[in-house]
Amino acid sequence: MGEDTKNHDPLQGAVGNDDKNVIKKDDETVCLKPKMTLTNGITVIVGSIIGSGIFVSPKGVLKGTGSVGLSLIVWIICGVFSMVGAYCYAELGCMITKTGADYAYIMESFGAFVAFIRLWVECMIVRPCSQAIVALTFSFYVLRPIYPDCDPPDDAVKFLACLCICKLMRTIINFIFSKIRSVL
Repeated sequence: MGEDTKNHDPLQGAVGNDDKNVIKKDDETVCLKPKMTLTNGITVIVGSIIGSGIFVSPKGVLKGTGSVGLSLIVWIICGVFSMVGAYCYAELGCMITKTGADYAYIMESFGAFVAFIRLWVECMIVRPCSQAIVALTFSFYVLRPIYPDCDPPDDAVKFLACLCICKLMRTIINFIFSKIRSVL
């Protein structure tokens, strides 16, 4: 109660806070050093762009086009569009150096309200739906060897996907509580 709160550093004693990761700017604000290696960048791109969709979409593209040659052309065109999008995203990252990625870019361009709405939609709709799609894809391919002559039953795929998501949530909750216990 008697400690001076004006000179209190909020990051002092935080988990993972060490001098090599923290910098002080001219106005004495404390922030983390930006560091992303080539390996980090490659894993982010592979994880977010390729993801699990690479295992599902070739079948749909081949069915939609009707030929292998045309499906390869569609894949090349989509790859060019993705590359242009990645270049635009890299340019944004070079121009707007604030942390927060999409949130920072939208905040800078359109203001706080639109950035908040975008972040809210990302957290409440996009991320959970993406995790559900990944879990369903994983479940389908895990059950595929059990049903070699036909597609696995939808109920079995959904049940296994629910188990995967519940296991992931349990792991996250255990991790959070272990970090809270280690700080206390």
